[in-house]
Amino acid sequence: MEKQTITIYDVAREAAVSMATVSRVVNGNPNVKPATRKKVLEVIDRLDYRPNAVARGLASKKTTTVGVIIPDVTNVYFSSLARGIDDVATMYKYNIILANSDGNAQKEIQVLNTLLAKQVDGIIYMGNKISDELRTQFERSKTPIILAGSVDDQEKMGSVHIDYVAAVEEAISDLINHGNKKIAFISGPLNEPINSEYRLKGYKNILAKNGIEFSPDLVFETDYSYHAGEILWPAIVSAGATAAFVGDDELAAGVLNGAQDAGVEVPNDFEVITSNNSKITEIVRPKLSSITQPLYDIGAVSMRFLTKLMNKEDVTEKTVELPYGYIKRSSTK
Repeated sequence: MEKQTITIYDVAREAAVSMATVSRVVNGNPNVKPATRKKVLEVIDRLDYRPNAVARGLASKKTTTVGVIIPDVTNVYFSSLARGIDDVATMYKYNIILANSDGNAQKEIQVLNTLLAKQVDGIIYMGNKISDELRTQFERSKTPIILAGSVDDQEKMGSVHIDYVAAVEEAISDLINHGNKKIAFISGPLNEPINSEYRLKGYKNILAKNGIEFSPDLVFETDYSYHAGEILWPAIVSAGATAAFVGDDELAAGVLNGAQDAGVEVPNDFEVITSNNSKITEIVRPKLSSITQPLYDIGAVSMRFLTKLMNKEDVTEKTVELPYGYIKRSSTK
């Protein structure tokens, strides 16, 4: 037999009260006599009544749901951010709809439209690149949108991240101090501003400050995956690099193991620094030196920022920069 959906009307009838009274109990309104509240809650429990979020949304013009677009749900970096988002969302009584976009521009549009069709009150986007088409959709939707752990090179959208330029400068400065002059820059696609206009900028800045000539041969653009890093080793060797800065922890683990599989001793023969300080950095051997990002905080602050936009509060700063650090482990001298 098909389960009947229990409505607010059923609860009101069983408890012999008005629908308005049931609504007050459900929404925690104090203007209900304790005895009446107790009776209504007992009926809700017995009938297993669950308020219809969509119906409530129509009444209040709010669905209290937030859409989170994540490029790769299996990447530890994004899952750590999502944790911070979820905890703050719970605190502010918002539900999360998590959507995986596979970092695919067409799928991002599709996912965005699906979330907007569900009438979400706001969206947190974690992708590394905003295509022109996606930007147009963002602007048309009128739904508040925040970027978490990512950057808007046009600086039109609210975003929460670290100072990627300064962080990369600090990490590579450490490698230069160890006598490395040929340092590989390994990142995800360079059509993503986070890589080309921030990380690569930091790399070029610090080389110039130290009088080291920039060589395009030392720049490697690849996928954000362990395997992509592992198979990169022969190319790194032929470029003559003695150290590498890597823009993703999984990718860095691949580079590290690729080097060691080839009989190279890390850090004595080759040094590696990564950039997100996710738990991967401590799982591998040797442990990876890394830029540290407050991943959980970036997620949490993004969600808090979004609640302000959804409540139409005044937000003075569009960009929130959180502090980064640099932790030395065994993959550097």
